[in-house]
Amino acid sequence: MAGSAFDRTPDQNAIVEGWTPPEIDVSRAHSARMYDYYLGGKTNFPADRAGAEQALEAFPHLKVGAQANRAFLLRLVRRLAGMGVDQFLDIGTGIPIEGRNTHDAAQAIIPASRVVYVDNDPIVLAHARALLTSNPAGATAYIDADVRDPESILGHPKLTSTLDLDRPLAMLLIAVLPFVPDKPAETLAQLTDRLPSGSYLGLSHLTADNDPAGVGRLVDTYRQTGINTQALTRAEVADLVPDGWEIVEPGVQILSQWLPDADAPAPDPVHVPAYGLLARKL
Repeated sequence: MAGSAFDRTPDQNAIVEGWTPPEIDVSRAHSARMYDYYLGGKTNFPADRAGAEQALEAFPHLKVGAQANRAFLLRLVRRLAGMGVDQFLDIGTGIPIEGRNTHDAAQAIIPASRVVYVDNDPIVLAHARALLTSNPAGATAYIDADVRDPESILGHPKLTSTLDLDRPLAMLLIAVLPFVPDKPAETLAQLTDRLPSGSYLGLSHLTADNDPAGVGRLVDTYRQTGINTQALTRAEVADLVPDGWEIVEPGVQILSQWLPDADAPAPDPVHVPAYGLLARKL
C-alpha cells in the first residue's frame, strides 16, 4: 500500500480534473493533507505521505481514529440540525470528502442551512470551492484564514455576508486545537466571544489518556515532521470550554462513544485517541 501511494504522479493528486496545486511548499508535510491520507484520499503529496507513514508507525490505529473523527463530525452536525441549528462555522475544514461534509449533513435535514468553511491551506480551499456545492436553498462560503488569528475569521466579509451573527450558530473545531498548542483556550475564547446566546461549540481533541506511550510517540513524530501538536487529558479538554458555556450531554467522551450510531460497529476506544464534546452558550 505504501509503495503504490508514494508512486503516484502529480496528476493523481487532483480530485478535480485539470486542477493543479497552488504555489505552495509541498515539500513540507501538512496536517490536513496527512489527515486526507489517513482517510484514503488523493490530495496529498510525498512529504505528507512520508509524515503520515511515520505517524502510522508510531500509532498504527491512526486511520481508525481519523475515521472516528469524521464520523463524530457528521453525528454532531446531524444532532445540531435536528435541534434546529441552521448556521455552521467550520474552522479547520480539511480536505472535502464527497457526501461527508458539514453542509451535506446539515442540509440533508435543513436544506436552507448556511455553512462557512475556514482553512489556511490553499489546496483545501481549491477543493472546497470545486466540491462543496450547496443545496440551492442554502449557502456555502470559504474563507482563507488561520485559527490562530481569530479576527481574520470573525472580521471576514464572507462570514458576515453568509451567516447572521445575531442568531445562534454552531462553531466547529474538529481536530484543530491540537495544532494550536500554545494558547488553545485563549484562542477559543476569542473565537467564541462574539457569538450570541444559544450558540453551540463542537470540538474534538487528541488525548493520550487511553494509550500514553502510543500517543506520546505520535506527538513526537508530528513534531519531528515540523508540525507542533499536543495531547490533553479529559479534564484539560473540558477546561478549553470558555466561561459562559456549558457542556451538554453526553459530556466529554472518546469520539466513538459520543452518541454512537446504533447500527455502526464501535472501534476499541484505545484505537480512537481523541475526545469530543458539544457546548452551548448561556
